[in-house]
Amino acid sequence: MAASTTPAKSRTATAKKARCDALSEILEQSWWAVGLRGILGIIFGLICLLNPTLAVEVFVILFAAYMLVDGAFTIASGVKAAAGGERWGLLILQGLVSIAAGVVAVVWPVITLVALVWIIAIWAIVSGALLLAAAFSLNIEHGRWWLALGGIASFVFGILLVIQPFIGAVVLTLWIGAYALVFGVFLLVLAFQLYWRKEEREVAAAKKV
Repeated sequence: MAASTTPAKSRTATAKKARCDALSEILEQSWWAVGLRGILGIIFGLICLLNPTLAVEVFVILFAAYMLVDGAFTIASGVKAAAGGERWGLLILQGLVSIAAGVVAVVWPVITLVALVWIIAIWAIVSGALLLAAAFSLNIEHGRWWLALGGIASFVFGILLVIQPFIGAVVLTLWIGAYALVFGVFLLVLAFQLYWRKEEREVAAAKKV
């Protein structure tokens, strides 16, 4: 019995490693998109922190723009994965969630503050869960824990909004700014780590030739 389960475990471990390698290579090749997402998050966070008295309407426009661009970069990575015949579901789904949140804000510009809080909370929780799932499909040396930290930050932020949905506009702007800044830094560090891994792999391949 033990002998029969060992090959099965071995096949499962091999399949899991193959999935990790595939996602790692996809993100490695798309390090620039990860980096741009990080830079976008940092810029958005700084705007919110430096000007927390933004009118709700202006904040909604900024949030919508951030979500749409962030979603576009995430989907770009997913499309590249699909073109290469690799697993693309988590990347595409995360991008669609971000774009959906942005579209709701665009088509509903007079949204109330409480409704906006719930939209952001749902987006943050779902996005955080998807990032965590993707993180554990990423090799450790490619920056798994930075991606996981980004997912945890997003998930915790969403839970805080669920607990306190009636916060004021200024407090919401500050919370969003702090979250976007931290999240952006995590993604930027991840992008650099992916870039370094890409360079190391290319140098190693060149030496073999």
